[in-house]
Amino acid sequence: MSTPLILAAAVPAPSIEYRYLSPMLIVFGVAVVGVLVEAFLPRRFRYPAHVALGLGGLAVALGAVIGLRGTESTAVVGAVAIDGVTLFLQGTILVVSILGLLFIAERRADRMPIRREGPGTWSLTASKGVDAFTPQAASMPGSSDEIAAARAGIATTEVFPLLMFAVGGLMLFPASNDLLTMFIALEVLSFPLYVLCGLARRNRLLSQESALKYFLLGAFSSAFFLYGMALLYGYAGTVRLSGIADAVARDSGDHTLAILGVALLAVGLLFKIGAVPFQSWVPDVYQGAPTPITGFMAAATKIAAVGALLRVLYVGVPGLRDDWRPILAAVAIATMVLGAVLAITQTDMKRMLAYSSVAHAGFILTALVAANTAGISSTLFYLVAYGLGTIGAFAVVTLLRDANGDEATDLSAWAGLGRRSPWLASIFALFLLSFAGIPLTSGFVGKFAVFEAAASGGATPLVIVGVVTSAIAAFFYVRVIVLMFFTDPPTDPPTLVYPTLTTTIVAVTAAATVVLGFFPQPLLNLAEQAAVFTS
Repeated sequence: MSTPLILAAAVPAPSIEYRYLSPMLIVFGVAVVGVLVEAFLPRRFRYPAHVALGLGGLAVALGAVIGLRGTESTAVVGAVAIDGVTLFLQGTILVVSILGLLFIAERRADRMPIRREGPGTWSLTASKGVDAFTPQAASMPGSSDEIAAARAGIATTEVFPLLMFAVGGLMLFPASNDLLTMFIALEVLSFPLYVLCGLARRNRLLSQESALKYFLLGAFSSAFFLYGMALLYGYAGTVRLSGIADAVARDSGDHTLAILGVALLAVGLLFKIGAVPFQSWVPDVYQGAPTPITGFMAAATKIAAVGALLRVLYVGVPGLRDDWRPILAAVAIATMVLGAVLAITQTDMKRMLAYSSVAHAGFILTALVAANTAGISSTLFYLVAYGLGTIGAFAVVTLLRDANGDEATDLSAWAGLGRRSPWLASIFALFLLSFAGIPLTSGFVGKFAVFEAAASGGATPLVIVGVVTSAIAAFFYVRVIVLMFFTDPPTDPPTLVYPTLTTTIVAVTAAATVVLGFFPQPLLNLAEQAAVFTS
């Protein structure tokens, strides 16, 4: 009697904890349904269906995050970590994404009339205004096809499923408990953003240029991340962060290999954060991308990337802190100084806010250098304050339009805004003062928290540099405030528009900036309780 031939050993099916993954699964599910909406729903129904589906899905996902509070576990055979840091960051990303979805859904900011003539050029979509995105992305900028699509009122509603896929990737990024999952999340969040950056309705060539730059540099940084992951796998024999931490603790293998792996891994993460020397894409992409995408990306991408960097440093390689802390401190100093200094020289509002974002990346890295629990909790609070303020500031930028209907981003166009619209100028001044770290704003509480954490972690020199660069940054913020309130308006001032969705975003984010400035303690306590990693 012959022995049966066994070709392969039985592999047990992995256990998938759907409840722990429910926030991300809901968002990805909405994204897939959005693709089906694009494929099968008549064009006139797509916009309201996407908005309702997106808002509902994000709200349900936020409820799922809240329902998981207090959870400290892993899912999918340890590939995803569900802990305090993950849930706090996912909740923040979802709040920012809800505001970002409303920002992207705005259709009444562009008040320029669309010329419609001839049969077949009227549509329900066209009669309700236009959004910030090109009506036909596949056509050449300014081509007859694009003009015909604009006259017909065609809308690029595929931006909504693209946004939802990006949000899903952003939520998975800081939750990834192994480097392979983290790389997949990085690509899932990046590719939709590459596409969205090139879809601006106006300044199409600049928008496409920004998308191409973002894609090429993003692919370059992803290659570094992948190479670093390979080196760490060669060092530890696993891509699991806890396994890498155990290998470092045992000091097994080549120590230099581990250092090189972490350094290359950090390139991909610092690129997404916009830290020096990987910040060159930030001003060009922020300026060229549609402003709703710029606002969403500036807030949400930084939140997710900082969370991923936190997990790598604090869970994967805490035993190498004596090696990575000096390097990260140098990067933080260079990022704060370069961001603050270059922001002074800018004459375009979006580029100024871009360099401001670079400086804020340096302030956040200051807390990471602390390498203690206070550094984690202060980073979490700072990300909330920064994310809400940033999306609010970019929302204000879309409310000023020049004679051609383009956004009036040149600083000279903002002169005298305080006389023409005191409330709008005051709200924008509030955001700028918060970015500068002026007391009674959320920005002040955030900076105070990260500086205190850095000082407690022995990084006092970073605190000194941070205070000095904050003073430098305050100069260009105050310069804009002086321009708005104490300068005569230009002879041909920009038109002010007050679309419902965008003004709602401005009001909500301004209120959050004030509330977190006066009553920060509940969120600080929540951040402190959430400063827990599980592996």
